[in-house]
Amino acid sequence: MSANQSNEQFGMEKNFVYQGAKTSQISFPLGGIGTGSIGLAGNGRLIDWEIFNRPNKLSFNGFSFFAVKAERQGEVILTKVLNGDLQAPYTGEGKGKFEGYGYGPRRENMSGFPHFKNTSFRGEFPFAELTFDDQEDPIHVKLTAFNPFIPLNDRDSSIPCAIFEYEVTNRSADELDLSVVGNLTNPLHKGAMNEATEIDGRRAIRMSSVQYKEDEADFGDLTLLADHDDVSYQTYWFRGSWFDNLTVFWKDFRRPGRFQERNYEASSELDPRRVHEKHQDVGLLSGHRTVPPGGKATFRFILTWSFPNYVNFWNPGGDQLPSWKNYYSTLFQDSTDTAKYVMTNYERLHAESRMFKDTLFGSTLPDTVVDAISSNISILKSPTVLRLTDGTLYGFEGVHTNEGSCEGSCTHVWNYEQATAFLFPALARSMRKIDYTYAQFENGKMAFRLMLPAERTTRDNKFRAAADGQMGGIIKSFREWKVSGDTEWLRSLWPNIRKALEFAWEPTNEDQWDADKDGVMEGRQHHTLDMELFGPNSWLTSMYLAALKAAAEMANALGEPETAAEYDAIRAKGSAWTNEHLFNGRYFHQLVDLKDRTVLEKYGAETVYWNEEAGEHKYQIGEGCGIDQVLGQWFAHLVGIGYVLDSEKVKRAVQSIYENNFIENLGDHPNACRIYGLNDESGLVICSWPDANSPIVPVPYAEECMNGFEYQAACHMIYEGYVTEGLRVVKAIRDRYDGERRNPWNEFECGSNYARSMASFGLLLALSGFEYDMVQGHIGFSPKWQEDEFRSFWSLNDGWGEFRSKVGQLELEVKMGTLTLSSFGSELLKGRDIQSVSLGGDEVALVRSEGKVLFKEKITLDPAKPLIVKF
Repeated sequence: MSANQSNEQFGMEKNFVYQGAKTSQISFPLGGIGTGSIGLAGNGRLIDWEIFNRPNKLSFNGFSFFAVKAERQGEVILTKVLNGDLQAPYTGEGKGKFEGYGYGPRRENMSGFPHFKNTSFRGEFPFAELTFDDQEDPIHVKLTAFNPFIPLNDRDSSIPCAIFEYEVTNRSADELDLSVVGNLTNPLHKGAMNEATEIDGRRAIRMSSVQYKEDEADFGDLTLLADHDDVSYQTYWFRGSWFDNLTVFWKDFRRPGRFQERNYEASSELDPRRVHEKHQDVGLLSGHRTVPPGGKATFRFILTWSFPNYVNFWNPGGDQLPSWKNYYSTLFQDSTDTAKYVMTNYERLHAESRMFKDTLFGSTLPDTVVDAISSNISILKSPTVLRLTDGTLYGFEGVHTNEGSCEGSCTHVWNYEQATAFLFPALARSMRKIDYTYAQFENGKMAFRLMLPAERTTRDNKFRAAADGQMGGIIKSFREWKVSGDTEWLRSLWPNIRKALEFAWEPTNEDQWDADKDGVMEGRQHHTLDMELFGPNSWLTSMYLAALKAAAEMANALGEPETAAEYDAIRAKGSAWTNEHLFNGRYFHQLVDLKDRTVLEKYGAETVYWNEEAGEHKYQIGEGCGIDQVLGQWFAHLVGIGYVLDSEKVKRAVQSIYENNFIENLGDHPNACRIYGLNDESGLVICSWPDANSPIVPVPYAEECMNGFEYQAACHMIYEGYVTEGLRVVKAIRDRYDGERRNPWNEFECGSNYARSMASFGLLLALSGFEYDMVQGHIGFSPKWQEDEFRSFWSLNDGWGEFRSKVGQLELEVKMGTLTLSSFGSELLKGRDIQSVSLGGDEVALVRSEGKVLFKEKITLDPAKPLIVKF
């Protein structure tokens, strides 16, 4: 079965191209990990300027745009802004005086100037490609925009830059003089100064301020560099009143030939001509090329920024606002230094980013799955994520319009995120290290939100421990160990990991998660739905069981067999009890007497959790069918530790989630919570009650569709063999983010760019049947999709590449880095006679076992040495 046939059969085909109204909500983030980003709108505008160490949704930076000019024999025959049509409505937005609602579109979006009517947007993260193609024009323009995204190379993936490459084709019968101009507004309102400069022979405009000291929050600069030979420039647009600056710019642009330099000695607020002009200064660079009929010219612009001082304004914890240096400011002196680095290394940065994109999008996974994976890894380039001075990764849950949403690398939200562990394993390990260093109390309790600076966390923490977050931290530590194979790293954290697990039965645990050490969570359990469950439930118990199983393996590896045996015994007991008492024949549930007030009184929780009118608990699941009822089993599959609950019961439970929680038409579904799906859209809801009425006040968010939860459930369906059902859920999510209803590169939950949606990366592991254990030097693939002709991206600590399955042959290729193996496995090898195994064309000596080849000596793959197994 071909990839297209499979996509068509399951309704999964997608061409990643958006046009017309489908571009209206697009904002494609261009920026590095922890640098902030600039949004590339669906029509080519630059929006969402989030480079100033805080979110900044719906923003723009003055007149920052690109435009193209064509001249024939000294006559200007075309001038257009390199934007497409502005999508309706046209009444205006916001509440500004003399602008905003009731005043029409903002002038800054350039919609009042000639632009392109026929455009398209192709988004294959990290690359965006826009075409500007009005048939009556003598030229065709293609924009390629990106920021480097190179797996395992977190340094070059954390560059504060946006790269724009315009390819202009002369499709006329005449030679044309072509120009592309980049305009950039200085965003610094006080003491702003523009400076024309050169960087290794390339023309640039640097924008800064003389007002701010180096340690102030507003200190910083931007650089726009034109990476081509023939460039004219204006350090400043014309200064004047009313609309003078834009009027004069367009007249300058419409004249034949090059721009003439304009400079001012004084900063804008000291210039008397600016009395009535509220816009900041703008500078420009224009590239020029003469192009024959049928020829092409490329105009590359590199936009970089440096705002080194990150300030905790949202929760300072005192009178002083804590601040620290951004990681990127330890790599680059300023934006000009950054621009030089990008220009010097451009070919490599582009080629390696393109190789990643081509490998991911060249897979035979369903198109909608690739879309879900690629679109959500863009969250790493959004203001949801920052990097502390030493490079440690830190994240909000998502972002509000102007500040982060829910601080602290929230453990139970980031539990779902699977991308970082495989794409940038060192960053994942940094999250584990800072957690166990600063978020753990003496008795093992973990704060599930890190405060900044991190030293404040245990001092200022006012939250209960989160059962799912704390157990997830243990499982994630196991995952990071298996991805890296670094047992010494694990050893350094092991005492803290052990304390975190044993807090479940620690006598000072006020919530008494597992006071009797029977392997069942049964006390007061805080969780990611922002309240607490009381009594045994499969959701949080399954996370506990997976943590126990992972911890037992870690203990054995670190020379603690007695500890491992203890954990295994607790897990076995808890698993047996859960299978017997929390499974109702179709799904797992919560065992609690909702009418028993004493359960709440035991913890002093009756004020919040008792519904006096109904005489029952509030915010519980009870007999509900929850989307996360076997969350720990999903995580166990992802990290390769097998089943922690009865496999047949798990399969039936996962089937029930689809049967009971998938809503084909959300317009018929009552939802008193937040509205993330509506009208004719489809999705999985958080909880349903198929056999009984729900509690009068049920678990929070019960009626919502939340993308990250849905991806988790869809991924688990695939693991359990319900591939069609899982893919249907994925399609439902991505249909909601179609470019018109919502932005495909901004899946939101509690705010934009929500970290939980990176659960979608787990789909790659599930569909490819990816096995990994770098401790033992093992990798394997057992595809659940197109077994005979299958291709998939993979990534581990020291290398990444592609796995390919063909008729009679398996191939494992390293694209970058290396991969050292002792064994290679696949379900596809079971019952097959292996004809040969070669590494870079040389025969490899091996020992055969069912479904696995064991190498007599370790082998190392690199880009020149693929592994090929023929059978």
